[in-house]
Amino acid sequence: MHYTLCLIPGDGIGPEVTAAAQEVLESTGLNLSWIVLPAGARALEDYGNVLPESTVKNIKRYKVALKGPVTTPIGTGFKSVNVQLRESLNLYCCLRPVRNLPGVKSHYSNIDIVIFRENTEGLYSGQENEIVDGVVTSLKVVTRAASERIARKAFLWAKENGRKKVSVFHKANIMKKTDGLWLEVAREIHQQIAPELQYEELLIDNACMQLVRNPNRFDVLLCQNLDGDIVSDLCAGLVGGLGVAPGANLGDECAVFEAVHGSAPDLAGKNIANPLAVIMSGELMLRHLGENVAADRLRRAYESVLLEGRPEELTYDLGGTGTTQGFAHAVIKRLQNEG
Repeated sequence: MHYTLCLIPGDGIGPEVTAAAQEVLESTGLNLSWIVLPAGARALEDYGNVLPESTVKNIKRYKVALKGPVTTPIGTGFKSVNVQLRESLNLYCCLRPVRNLPGVKSHYSNIDIVIFRENTEGLYSGQENEIVDGVVTSLKVVTRAASERIARKAFLWAKENGRKKVSVFHKANIMKKTDGLWLEVAREIHQQIAPELQYEELLIDNACMQLVRNPNRFDVLLCQNLDGDIVSDLCAGLVGGLGVAPGANLGDECAVFEAVHGSAPDLAGKNIANPLAVIMSGELMLRHLGENVAADRLRRAYESVLLEGRPEELTYDLGGTGTTQGFAHAVIKRLQNEG
């Protein structure tokens, strides 16, 4: 089967790591073609818009995109491209699997956590207003409809993938209306879809402490938007950092796959950035397309590179002396050797 995929190179190291991932994905033997689309700070310079309408239209047409990191100004400037993209495409589910990788140092072992993050509302949606000079408000909106669809996604996935437990994070002791509704919906969906699964509710502050103390007690996490953003980065730190953390933004019509890490402009153009997180996001993309055999081959290939640990094949953050392209070519070599 032939697949036409959208590619957003992004900012900073984005063009380098996405080019490396693109080359690796093409080496799986699948029939892939790419439409390169602008987004981010570079798009603002070239098109006068951080998220050109043509980019959104093409993703809606072709349904699937692989995306590099984009720059988001802190405290000022344009609205996050990621937020705009999720809103434009209704990508309501952010899926972030976190697991130990062979050869990657970590303080923990046997971690295999999957985070389901509501992706369209709550505090993270950035609905802010200055009421008077020196007084700013941020609006948190939680709806039954959005809570139901992300809870349904999480419980169905857990059930279909042989998971044992879903942990729901919240702050309903303080935000009794918004997080109270969130918990009410989670309980309902649990009983409707997968009552056989273990179910627990944890205050977000306690949950973060428990993740650091004993992450192995967790399986599938269900989080609201801002909580999920913070928790997913925390979990990435448990297994080696953002350089080994893939991500997927899923809707009913479209899907965008991206690494969790940022654009790292200080590393741009040096050919030293680790492309693994984008490659792993590409693996998630292949599974979304139903190409599980190719995805399994890809996983075996990059895990082989990590396990063998040859310094010349690994980037510096993985303890090596290699380059972005060097890591990609090492993965490609393993794919070719496997045939």
